[in-house]
Amino acid sequence: MLKNQNRTPLFDALKSYDERQVIPFDVPGHKHGKGLKEFTEYVGNKVMEIDVNSMKPLDNVSNPISVIKESEKLMAEAYLCDDAFFLVNGTTSGVQAMIMSVCSPGDKIIIPRNAHKSVTNALILSGAVPVYIQPKTDSRLGIAMGVSKESIEKAIEENPDVKSVFLINPTYYGATSDIESIIELSHRKGISVLVDEAHGAHFAFHKDFPKDAMSLGADMAAVSLHKTGGSLTQSSVLLLNEGFIDKNTVRTFINLTQTTSASYLLMSSLDVTRKMLATKGEDIFTYILNITRKARDEINNIKGLYCFGKELVGKEGVYNFDETKLGVNVAGLGITGFKAYDILRDEYNIQVELGDVFNILSIVSVGDSEKSLNALVDALKDMSKKYYKGEEMKFKGVVLKNPEVIVSPRNAFYSRKKLIKLNEAEGEISGESIMAYPPGIPIVTPGERITREMIDYVKFLKTQHSMLTDTEDPYVHNIKVLGV
Repeated sequence: MLKNQNRTPLFDALKSYDERQVIPFDVPGHKHGKGLKEFTEYVGNKVMEIDVNSMKPLDNVSNPISVIKESEKLMAEAYLCDDAFFLVNGTTSGVQAMIMSVCSPGDKIIIPRNAHKSVTNALILSGAVPVYIQPKTDSRLGIAMGVSKESIEKAIEENPDVKSVFLINPTYYGATSDIESIIELSHRKGISVLVDEAHGAHFAFHKDFPKDAMSLGADMAAVSLHKTGGSLTQSSVLLLNEGFIDKNTVRTFINLTQTTSASYLLMSSLDVTRKMLATKGEDIFTYILNITRKARDEINNIKGLYCFGKELVGKEGVYNFDETKLGVNVAGLGITGFKAYDILRDEYNIQVELGDVFNILSIVSVGDSEKSLNALVDALKDMSKKYYKGEEMKFKGVVLKNPEVIVSPRNAFYSRKKLIKLNEAEGEISGESIMAYPPGIPIVTPGERITREMIDYVKFLKTQHSMLTDTEDPYVHNIKVLGV
């Protein structure tokens, strides 16, 4: 156990404030819930009593000097890095702060094409120019995996002026790249390494997980503690190893986009989550891994289903694998993952993380139990009885190739645009993004040339009732392209 990790300075200060029964003449206006009675009756008085504003006893996230500073230091110690910054705008704000901290307008940054939409937004904000590398793909599963060291090396050779490398650890489906070798290569060239660790908040707390970015020497990592660690939705941290990047610069860019009215519910949940993971994480995740492994074995004995896992390690794009990601290929049932996603929700009252063409993805984390996983396994067994006929779904999966970047995302975002029919947009330069959410990985982003493959994929996603976002037209019949 790490030194002092039983302490929760911010949460303790918040409880002390609540116990004093202060008469509030500051914001928020609900005044400890008294002004929002219907909501307070449902969520409870205590939640509303600690939904408060920044004040001296509770510190200020924009310039922490007391209890928030102490809690951030404990977070950094838990992740064995130099600095940690609390985020209440999600890991999206962390990704933006990372990229803006290292890239000025016109600077190049190497990015896997399966990066999250937050990266596209960071490119618009920073003015950086993406150098996309193609992740490896699994043709059977129809999904992108990790990137190779060789592809990073080639991109650096072709772009010797590149400022940073951006990595994902792990991918949405659980695959990791050999980021230690990539970090060593990049640092040798004087290039910083940024890591989107949105789905790897738990890596640092059990030996059977892939290594976390900070322990491998990354310069910064944005970590979604709310996804797999247990904190409240929208609460995340940005971690820093000093050397390539100055911590004061990072704080400046966080403050550029993060709210000045940071939620103490969110921040205190980070404080308590860190304590739990640092002091009990090994035991918690030993249990989680045991029940997940059991569920994976049971799913792999169900006709028509394949729950992929550690057997992928060593294949292209899979250096290691996060076993808490229960990805299930449902093509053997003769249905798409989109349909399986809907069936599980509508008929079995089970909400999985996502469905794609061939797969569904369930994320197992600190709040799961053998009972919850048994319910999922039983539902999949019943689905197999209903849908398995010995014939696989016949559909050619789509893993989009690296786009042709004509204009930087920032210049495209601010350029004059016109609205045209999506079906007539082939060859045009996109003025906006299109993506299915989840996972929030763009099909096209501002500044890229639109291909027929992109258009056909969007049309297919519509037939599957996938949630498409980020276009001005909410139904994605039309798209904004550059021009007048």
